[in-house]
Amino acid sequence: MWSPRWQMGKSRLVNEEEQLTMAKRLQARRLDGIDYNPWVEFIKLSSEDDIVNLGQGFPDFPPPAFAVEAFQHAVSGDFMLNQYTTAFGYPPLTRILASFFGKLLGQEINPRKNVLVTMGAYGALFTAFQALVDEGDEVIIIEPFFDCYEPMTLMAGGRPVFVSLKPSPTRDGELDSCSDWQLDPVELASKFTSRTKALILNTPSNPLGKVFSRAELELVASLCQQHDVVCIADEVYQWLVYDGYQHVSIASLPGMWDRTLTIGSAGKTFSATGWKVGWVLGPGRLLKHLHTVHQNSIFHCPTQTQAAVAESFEREQLHFGQPSSYFVQFQQASQRSRDHVMRSLQSVGLRPIIPQGSYFLITDISELKSKMPDLPGATDEPYDSRFVKWMIKNKGLGAIPVSIFYSAPHRKHFDHYIRICFVKDESTLQAMDKKLQKWKDELGP
Repeated sequence: MWSPRWQMGKSRLVNEEEQLTMAKRLQARRLDGIDYNPWVEFIKLSSEDDIVNLGQGFPDFPPPAFAVEAFQHAVSGDFMLNQYTTAFGYPPLTRILASFFGKLLGQEINPRKNVLVTMGAYGALFTAFQALVDEGDEVIIIEPFFDCYEPMTLMAGGRPVFVSLKPSPTRDGELDSCSDWQLDPVELASKFTSRTKALILNTPSNPLGKVFSRAELELVASLCQQHDVVCIADEVYQWLVYDGYQHVSIASLPGMWDRTLTIGSAGKTFSATGWKVGWVLGPGRLLKHLHTVHQNSIFHCPTQTQAAVAESFEREQLHFGQPSSYFVQFQQASQRSRDHVMRSLQSVGLRPIIPQGSYFLITDISELKSKMPDLPGATDEPYDSRFVKWMIKNKGLGAIPVSIFYSAPHRKHFDHYIRICFVKDESTLQAMDKKLQKWKDELGP
């Protein structure tokens, strides 16, 4: 039986250990300031019953039948697909990626040296930042930006440098277009310094849906070459371009292959975001450093999903550019959904900005902001964030505030927009229509 004195001594020892543990810093400094993730909050709010979730960017319909069949083949066929594969990518996948994109980029792509398969495009981005960005390096980020770019820069020890796309003045009676959001060439040039290591370019962009023109890409390319800067090109929505616009990969421009990492996503390409297969294409001098990060973290990605993506690309290569191509069919269906959502949003006084590409559009809520300026929320919370929470609670519609895609000093200038995902099933769009019709009825004539 334990004596009270021993128990007192044990208690004192435990308390001293707790104090010692609590006195030590637990989290790595690289996590400072990035612990809060707005996605967690807004996805949770939009997951409640009877909420039409137009916030998170994923299709709520099946992948194409050939992709599902390819996955079934991978699971039920060769039993060795249950085992490890080559570290940097399942060989049939790296070969078809090299062949497929080599033609598009005008490059001879070596599947062993110029291709890396990653855990989704997210994994590709993280690997690129960890491999190339060093303590004190500057990374130029174009606003609005996919929100992981900033924390990934910070975790690598880098310093994000922001430059904003500037919208043109609103024209009465016409919808704005994301093509009106432009980089100021002088301002962009001023962001390059001797410490600039990389620029990240997202086209078609999330959340704006902007497809950068060849002229804009040539400006970026010229500055990257002039200052010896790497371009990280996030092109996951390259197959979703509307209204006759054309996607141009910056790596295809003269002098850019050797300094560009081109990132793609099977999830966005084949409407299977849960497969988490992404890739990076680039010159061996850059990719070898991503290989080092990859082999010391993930090592390799699930074999069966890679096999399914390889088979899907092989099918698409045979149908490329034809009406039977999934890329063609998906683009056409997505444009119809985009147009449907824009018409519906206008019915309640929202002003959608016409996207040229991607899953998303942003819509101007200025008119409603002027009518409802004092929504509940913290005094320092951006208006669009409070508006989305109000809309989820009172109108049953989920969205994402656009201010989360801006750096802290610039959020107050862009807090009158919300992001909508329109790549949704017809049943979801009909449910949205019902919510919006009810909202319109409440507004009255």
